[in-house]
Amino acid sequence: MTKTYDLLAMGRSSIDLYANDVGAAFVDITSFAAYVGGCPTNISVAAQRLGARTALLTAVGADQVGDFILNFCNKEGIDTSPTPRKPGKRSSAVVLGIEPPDKFPLTYYRDNCADIELTIDDVLASPIKDAKYLLLSGTGLCKEPSRSASLFAAEYAQRHGTKVVLDIDFRPDQWHDPRAFGVTLRSLLRSVDIVLGTEDEINAMMMGEHADVRLTHSQVSDARVGGDVDAAIDTILQMGPTVLFQKRGATGSRVHIIAGDAITRIDAPGFAVDVYNILGAGDAYAGGVIYGLANNWDWYTTARLGNACGAIVVTKHGCANFMPTYDQMQSFVAPYGGL
Repeated sequence: MTKTYDLLAMGRSSIDLYANDVGAAFVDITSFAAYVGGCPTNISVAAQRLGARTALLTAVGADQVGDFILNFCNKEGIDTSPTPRKPGKRSSAVVLGIEPPDKFPLTYYRDNCADIELTIDDVLASPIKDAKYLLLSGTGLCKEPSRSASLFAAEYAQRHGTKVVLDIDFRPDQWHDPRAFGVTLRSLLRSVDIVLGTEDEINAMMMGEHADVRLTHSQVSDARVGGDVDAAIDTILQMGPTVLFQKRGATGSRVHIIAGDAITRIDAPGFAVDVYNILGAGDAYAGGVIYGLANNWDWYTTARLGNACGAIVVTKHGCANFMPTYDQMQSFVAPYGGL
């Protein structure tokens, strides 16, 4: 069956205000650049720019920030018709500092947030049956009604032949208890085909009675989580998903594929670049992976494409606005011998 879309991404969206004063302490910032953000929204932009056909199921308020988000996505060619307005709710915002190489503090403004108001009816009104892949992110499960809508979307997608991709997207300040993150995402796994995450996010997903979470420099986008990542991966692959893409930063990424009782592991090396801003690199990686999957690329080349997209974005100022096109990606990898 031919599908209209390669990807339907579901979840959060925002206006992202990035400090123009790169290297300055947060208290000394004097101005910001306005971009579009939010994990699923970033991923939809990343996949679209590479050449995928994407649609976006987020929600925005009846406000000018919502206009800003939708205007950008529409110009990118993303189908935003599934995205409802939520009167009385606010489109969300994020404020970010940039202090390379390792300080990227950020603050979320998600009180009375529109995208957390996504409902099961919004899912049913979306083209979920007409997409090859449905992308969900962990933050979309932090509160109702978005939690139930996300769980329903995963089940509904699988019933209609749409593969479900989960970007773990651990943002500890969006949960009343970080242990709730693990137990909630584990309840989703039986309806997930593919998982994407960093070592810390994978450990967070398997978090039990002990919440071993550490934050430095207010980096809620890059929390440190203790645990045995290899054991966590093996457990996740016993709970429903058949593939896990492990994002490993400068090292690249590792693909874990389960077939029967065996797990095959494929390492895809990264690309050496100077880090300017880590925020959005994981979303660029996810967009690359989904493009590769939608075009039936092999596991190694798909992971290398994700690595390349992530490496490009860590050299840029922001997230969605700086996702590479397919031609830009090819120019980037050429000096490295290609993908």
